Amino acid sequence: MRIARWSTPQGVGEGFVIGERVVPYPDGLTVADVLARGLDEAHRLSAAVHDDDGTALADVRLLAPIVPAAIRDFVAFEEHVEGVSASVDGKSEVVPEWYQAPTFYFTNPHTVLGPGEAVRPPVTARLDFELEVAAVVGGPGGANLTPADAAAAIFGYTIMNDWSARDLQSREMKVRLGPAKGKDFGTSLGPWIVTADELEPYLDGDGFLAVRAEVFVNDERIGHDLVSNMGWPFPELIAYASRNSRVVAGDVLGSGTTGNGGCLAELWGRRGELTPPPLTEGDTVRMVVEGIGELVGPVGAAVAAPELPAARVRSRARTRDERVAL
Repeated sequence: MRIARWSTPQGVGEGFVIGERVVPYPDGLTVADVLARGLDEAHRLSAAVHDDDGTALADVRLLAPIVPAAIRDFVAFEEHVEGVSASVDGKSEVVPEWYQAPTFYFTNPHTVLGPGEAVRPPVTARLDFELEVAAVVGGPGGANLTPADAAAAIFGYTIMNDWSARDLQSREMKVRLGPAKGKDFGTSLGPWIVTADELEPYLDGDGFLAVRAEVFVNDERIGHDLVSNMGWPFPELIAYASRNSRVVAGDVLGSGTTGNGGCLAELWGRRGELTPPPLTEGDTVRMVVEGIGELVGPVGAAVAAPELPAARVRSRARTRDERVAL
């Protein structure tokens, strides 16, 4: 099954993509409702509306297939870490701590973009894409899940483009936090959610999703990889995210950037130069993932933000009286 959200002159629709048509859920249900009810209920609903006429897919504008509850983005590809560390941090390395647990950061669920929706980046000299596959959680979710429990919580998968301003990211990560403003201006998701059962034939014997992923800039292929080159399979990423915490229906968990040119920064780090060049207004990034589909993201004009002053030099007084005396 393919789960989608779309826009028409009559409003936003949410439901199934069946062949070349979109069919709304019955009873006004939303994607969020169906994710919460789980995959079995989605199959029942699909059977109930399978013969409905719906609307031609060509006559609607696809939106991001989900309004995420939260977005966690992992860094699960060793090859990506090797290359991008040189570009962002100035030193190519995979630190020992990377191998110990699947690290992630939280990104902004309020700046999600849909298929064909232009990213409006901050002013940056090093705009980049990141080719990823994301798992979408369904059902009740839970805390401290085992990998088996986490596998059962995967409702489906979508393509994720984690847009990145590498110069901003490099500055803020020198402060031992982030990425933050280097990332949170836009994350593209789509074109739809493909349910987990559809991708079961691509799972290898160790539970890794062995689908081919490619990325093109202006129709030139920049990178390609197998998603099974992740250091951990998706169920283990979700299990780790739930440790002493909770994952819920609607959570999106990105794989992290694939290797072998899954982003420009990896290539910049390996080559020691900005080749291929950073993205600029008018470029188009197209991501193709086997079994899921194609996600296109154009680059729009940068948005200049209001200036903020640098940190002030402070006295480090410990009382107001001491501060006045100084």
